[in-house]
Amino acid sequence: MSVYKDNKTGTWRVLYRYTDLNGDRKQTSKRGFATKKEATQWEHEQMLKQDSKLDMTFESFYEIYEHDKRMRVKENTWESKAHIARTKILPYFGKRKLDEIEPKDVIAWQNIMMKAKDSRGKSYSENYLKTVHSQLSAIFNHAVRYYNLKVNPAARAGTMGSEHRKEMLFWTKEEYLKFAEAVMDKPISYYAFELLYWSGIRLGELLALTPADFDFEKSTLTINKSYQRLKGKDVITSPKTPKSNRTIKMPKFLCDEMQDFISMMYGIEKDERVFPISKAYLHHEMDRGAKKSGVKRVRIHDLRHPYVKQKLKNILIFFIYGLSSQSPVSSIRP
Repeated sequence: MSVYKDNKTGTWRVLYRYTDLNGDRKQTSKRGFATKKEATQWEHEQMLKQDSKLDMTFESFYEIYEHDKRMRVKENTWESKAHIARTKILPYFGKRKLDEIEPKDVIAWQNIMMKAKDSRGKSYSENYLKTVHSQLSAIFNHAVRYYNLKVNPAARAGTMGSEHRKEMLFWTKEEYLKFAEAVMDKPISYYAFELLYWSGIRLGELLALTPADFDFEKSTLTINKSYQRLKGKDVITSPKTPKSNRTIKMPKFLCDEMQDFISMMYGIEKDERVFPISKAYLHHEMDRGAKKSGVKRVRIHDLRHPYVKQKLKNILIFFIYGLSSQSPVSSIRP
């Protein structure tokens, strides 16, 4: 590497030469440093990263961590991790030497996090604090497993926060029907909640559905993708887990409803989204429908569970009476 001043701009520039994974010599540069000291520090960090020397800064190692991990997880998962790192971890540990961070430093950071407030002026939840600490620990674990860091100071410091499972609320059939009637004035809301409640699919799976996923002759619905909104763009990914790729048998009333709904969407293409709305829209509609109908407000995710209970009931019927799960029992509105 070499550091020199750009006389035209008055700033400093670093010319960086390195050997890539194929053994080929490469060259790149970075310019715009205000002082020679800043340019030299950046040059030193690049040399440490190239040699994987752990006296590099935490933020330099985070770049290595990102390079190693980003392509191994889904885009939305990585964005969640990266947001925590950018806003909660790097501002505190970024300039510290990785191999000099001790458990006491992590404890001091935890104390800051536990006193911090969010944008609404509220303390972070116990669940969120635990998630933030887990991300810090994951970065140190990566350094321990693959880059010979001796210990994980976050693990030694112990976690902060705790995981509290939210109470799961259910609607009875009568409560759901009241809610459905309340949102019937907006067809896209009504049909979206019909699918969520009676088929048991996830919200992201619902928003990714296209007409091609429905087979009305066989009364089936194929789930093979999920929808996310990332950085202002619509992103279609694979479902949450490999087992989430599945074909669902729809009861006749739901099949008829969805066939009617899609037929009303003049000119829709086979690969277009049936529900071109957002998660925020449906959360708003959940609030509106619950208030209008007078039923308790439940989480959209919890709408899946009456479906799961019904499927278990059908399986039990199958074993007791020898009926299949696709018998008339599952073909009529419960």
